[in-house]
Amino acid sequence: MTDATAIDIPGYRTGTWVLDPAHSEVTFSVRHMMISKVRGTFGMKSATLVAPENPLEATVVASVDVASVDTKDEARDNHLRSADFFDVENHPTMEFRSTGARVEDGDFLVDGDLTIRGVTKPVTFEFDFGGFGVDPWGNYKAGATAKTVVNREEFGLTWNAALETGGVLVGKDITITLDLQGAHQAA
Repeated sequence: MTDATAIDIPGYRTGTWVLDPAHSEVTFSVRHMMISKVRGTFGMKSATLVAPENPLEATVVASVDVASVDTKDEARDNHLRSADFFDVENHPTMEFRSTGARVEDGDFLVDGDLTIRGVTKPVTFEFDFGGFGVDPWGNYKAGATAKTVVNREEFGLTWNAALETGGVLVGKDITITLDLQGAHQAA
């Protein structure tokens, strides 16, 4: 759903923007044992934003390397790569494709389809623009943070273990945070 009303973003440039992977990160967190959180990262493979005159009509396509999962525990990371969770042998990437953008109650929201483990579901990321600037090599850059919460079970990530004290080992809700920097491509 794209709002037809244009918005003004100071420093915004039309054209194609590509991900700067050295300055971008995908992180996630999930409840562990119902008492704390486990945090981890994924490596970004690619992301491209096509920016027309109206920022609300921009399109984003992004891909994440699922095998790159890192929770600072090798055994857990290997389990996450297995068929119990991400099944990276059959589903090596996580994909996002935007379907629209809007401003709601002052928040910039990007709607899209997220595919994890071959299952595609609609999600909404709340975007916070960091701004625009020129790096020391003359590249025009943009920065943003985006955040969403998804129910992992809706994507087929249903493995869990019951705890003797009640509850389960892994929570259902996953918070995904994207810290992104992109470079404007000269025409």
